[in-house]
Amino acid sequence: MGCRIDKWLWEVRLYKTRSLAAEACKKGQIMVDDVQAKSSREVKIGDVVSVRKAPIVYRYEVLGLPTGRIGAKLVVDYVRDVTTPEMKELLEVLKVDQANNRAKGTGRPTKKERRDLEEFFYNS
Repeated sequence: MGCRIDKWLWEVRLYKTRSLAAEACKKGQIMVDDVQAKSSREVKIGDVVSVRKAPIVYRYEVLGLPTGRIGAKLVVDYVRDVTTPEMKELLEVLKVDQANNRAKGTGRPTKKERRDLEEFFYNS
């Protein structure tokens, strides 16, 4: 006995709505055991589900099939994150890079930049 992949993704809180999960399947972002999955594909306990959310691919092992959407604290009973450490490290590097890589002169100045400007103009 299995469960539809779009329904399972929604039930274990990987997607906010079932229609978003189905759309991800349609776009080819969901794979079950390294095979692209349609939204009607059934998942079974022991399957490995890959979810591509740019820039990395998350991998989850199916531990159980819930009967409905479950609370966030219960997700660990149904899903095990088996994403490779390299992917998680890549995500951290990209987060740090995005935070520190704003082109100078674009957008509003940060608080630090504003203080530096005020110090330059008023204390010179």
